[in-house]
Amino acid sequence: MAYAIDPEFLPFLDILPPPELDDVEGGRARLAELLAPINAAVDTSGVTVTDHFAPGPKGGADVLVRVYTPDGAAPAGGRPALLDIHGGGFVSGSVEMEHGMCVSVARQLGIVAATVEYRLAPEHPFPAGIEDCYAALCWLHDTAEDLGVDPDRIGVGGQSAGGGLTAGTVLLARDRGGPPVCFQFLGIPELDHRLETASMRAFTDTPMWSHPQAVLSWQRYLGPDHDGDVSPYASPSIAPDLAGLPPTYLTTMEFDPLRDEGIVYALRLMEAGVQVELHSFPGTFHGSSLVTSAAVSRRANEELLVALRRGLRVDQ
Repeated sequence: MAYAIDPEFLPFLDILPPPELDDVEGGRARLAELLAPINAAVDTSGVTVTDHFAPGPKGGADVLVRVYTPDGAAPAGGRPALLDIHGGGFVSGSVEMEHGMCVSVARQLGIVAATVEYRLAPEHPFPAGIEDCYAALCWLHDTAEDLGVDPDRIGVGGQSAGGGLTAGTVLLARDRGGPPVCFQFLGIPELDHRLETASMRAFTDTPMWSHPQAVLSWQRYLGPDHDGDVSPYASPSIAPDLAGLPPTYLTTMEFDPLRDEGIVYALRLMEAGVQVELHSFPGTFHGSSLVTSAAVSRRANEELLVALRRGLRVDQ
């Protein structure tokens, strides 16, 4: 199928690496190899990077949380914070994926950014990953004073599978009476295991992410013992009630099979009385923001910074 992809992306279509869900171990290794030189070139001046360990869920292994703190004393009352959850189709990725983004938002917005090394499928199917993310959120809230963070200005965000994990983590926080979350960022989120939307059915050969990859991703995430009874914390689109969730910034890409589930989720949030900003970027596809030189990618990044500033009440 032909797609009206923004011409600025066309020279990059053959070199953008799609997630390798058939060869999980090989795909993880190649992603790590790709990220190493990129992260080595990131200028971290003005930001201190430290690793911490949050108590694991239900007495399990501790969870690595990498924290990015702007240099200098925190203001009275603390800084806002963002728990950033990496993507990777639930099966790949690591905190290294978020290094550049966390440095950027910590420096530009003056916030504390934290990213979590959650367990990956298929070795650790649902609910392992989301329980690790929730443990990281609880730790961030509980240690807010030590980190120079305002516990009332903690947001959660992520892209792709990280967006789905963000939505699930925020639902968990609401339903468990957990830490307050002031804002959520759902970037091109993977939200619906049913794979029934029009965009999901139509986009079988789109760049970076397509229907066949989505099928594999959910199979890995839900695990071989999945019996058809899916939790809304795994697949937030099936959550019966979205009331009481925090203000949300949600993005979708035009030629992404995840497009319609993101739009429907945004509409359901609005219907539940949640304040939502929804933006679907034209001529784009899943992961097209990796081409940072494209005008639409630059605009998307600028708008995310604006949304984070507003959602985390940076100027408060």
